[in-house]
Amino acid sequence: MLWKKTCSEPAAASGHRQAASISRHQQAYLDSRMRHRRFVQVMRVFLLAAFLMLWEISTRRGWIDGFIFSSPSRIWKTFAGMVEDGSIFAHVSATILETIASFFFVVVLGLFAAVLLWCSDKLSEILEPYLVVLNSLPKSALAPLLIVWLGANRGTIIVAGMSVAIFGTILNLYTGFREVSQDKMKLIYTLGGTRFHVLTKVVLPSTVPATISIMKVNIGLCLVGVVIGEFIGARCGLGYLIIYGSQVLQWRGEMIKRISSISVGKLDRGWTKIWGSLISVMAGCEKSLSESVIKGII
Repeated sequence: MLWKKTCSEPAAASGHRQAASISRHQQAYLDSRMRHRRFVQVMRVFLLAAFLMLWEISTRRGWIDGFIFSSPSRIWKTFAGMVEDGSIFAHVSATILETIASFFFVVVLGLFAAVLLWCSDKLSEILEPYLVVLNSLPKSALAPLLIVWLGANRGTIIVAGMSVAIFGTILNLYTGFREVSQDKMKLIYTLGGTRFHVLTKVVLPSTVPATISIMKVNIGLCLVGVVIGEFIGARCGLGYLIIYGSQVLQWRGEMIKRISSISVGKLDRGWTKIWGSLISVMAGCEKSLSESVIKGII
């Protein structure tokens, strides 16, 4: 027993040393990743600060025309005034609501149409050329027609935002549905499943990454469509402010409105990430449940 104890002690010590060495390597890797992340963040802030500084210096020294290009200090003063009187918030909130509404309808209607095309091969063969043609239409030229047909109201602006992304969404989702593994579908059919089971257990969970990627693109496209609609037939929103500022040559206000549009896009993209995470969790639960059912049947 004593011999076994003495023999086991060096083995245990070597195991502890190996675990310690592995943990040190892991810590070194985590430290390197943290340094890399901090370096990227610092460089991003540095590039932005350098650009703003160069812009301000160029305006003050007369290298560029301050009336045409404005300057960061003047833009900040104008922005502070718009925040103080509260005018910027009404326009930003209107654009955000219209963008979110158009994005919601694009996702819901796009998924529904893609599922219909996947369920009916004849319908997909009939409609696919028309979808390609509609997707290639210049959406900025379509916005005035929408204003004439539907009137100058908020619903028309939401439709204008939808028109930019809906047809591409349908085509991309349908393409993703068709690229799902045929072996998994055959397995469901072999186990007595129907086309509905294939859709809910295989096709939709398998295309979650593609769906989230499409959503990330669509939120920006919807914002572009909403701003285009506000250019033409709105009395509130960032697009209306941009058109008004360009007509009266308020370039500082123009810069603020464009920066606000970028901020709205970032907010909407963060909301899209949250929604995408929820979809991923739901699809993961559905996929694990279907796999357990298949294993139980086998």
